[in-house]
Amino acid sequence: MNRKKLIAGALSLMLAGSLFAGCGSKDTGSAEKKAEGAKYTFRLAETHPADYPTTLGDKKFAELVNERTKGRIKIEVFPSSQLGEEKAVIEQVQLGAIEFTRVSSSPLAEFNKAFGVFSLPYIFDNDAHMWKFLNGEAGNKMLDGLEKSKMKGLAYYSSGSRNFYTKKPVTKVEDLQGLKIRVQQNKINMDLISSLGASATPMPYGEVFSGLQTGVIDGAENNSPSYLTANHYQAVKNFILDGHQRVPEVLLISKVTWDKLSEDDRKIIKQAAIDSVTTQREMWEKFEKESMEKLKANGVVVTEVADVKPWQAAVKPVVDKHGAEYKEELAAVEQARK
Repeated sequence: MNRKKLIAGALSLMLAGSLFAGCGSKDTGSAEKKAEGAKYTFRLAETHPADYPTTLGDKKFAELVNERTKGRIKIEVFPSSQLGEEKAVIEQVQLGAIEFTRVSSSPLAEFNKAFGVFSLPYIFDNDAHMWKFLNGEAGNKMLDGLEKSKMKGLAYYSSGSRNFYTKKPVTKVEDLQGLKIRVQQNKINMDLISSLGASATPMPYGEVFSGLQTGVIDGAENNSPSYLTANHYQAVKNFILDGHQRVPEVLLISKVTWDKLSEDDRKIIKQAAIDSVTTQREMWEKFEKESMEKLKANGVVVTEVADVKPWQAAVKPVVDKHGAEYKEELAAVEQARK
């Protein structure tokens, strides 16, 4: 009987030992996995084509993340609205169904009021002024403020400036007097056109070309690449670089996705986004330069505004009227001017 008890005891000890060994190996594997970091494959939604500057910025961002995590985090870029248009994509990002996107700051104003400041006319003297604001405390605060809307802003991308193109030459504010100018239908843009003495004419973007051809409108406004690629230059040949609006792009991550990442992975993703801005801006400048060369080669007369102050003075009532909602942001814009 004693011998049976001894055998039973030995078997119990062997069983217990094997169980502990099993537990130990499981913990070791888990620790190793934790040390290596979790593996992810994420999607980034982009509305522009594969060769567009913002898409090239997206791809650089994805490449940097892949390199810095040694392939552990992969970000697949889906251009040409494959995952949906901007507003629909933003809503999917809020839910975490799509992890990343690049969008214009204009639709973001519906989700975070502060981004409406970019619709105000002539608040930036030039591109350098805008980037000083974006890279400063206020610009970063706006990116972080998107967390309240279940997103996190990672970085700003460039989209140039919006300018007027018209049938008759426009070299100064007074030349816009009485012209019918197509605008996006929102209150600030309507007031902007009126303050310059022109007649604001809302119209779907797809109808602008025929509107210019038939004389329903005398002009429109956009950045130079859009003026070129939409073929609007074929209907009107005068382009004035007044830079009445500078509306940056924003690279976003879903807050749902952000919250599941480790602190180290967050740092890698944030820094990769910031580092990708250089590539995106370089691509934009090249794209803009090539667009301007093609426009001039096709007979477009380009006029540069040397002094934006008369234009700023003309729209001051518009900024005063709508700027009350953006006091903090406008104070930072003014500070960045110094």
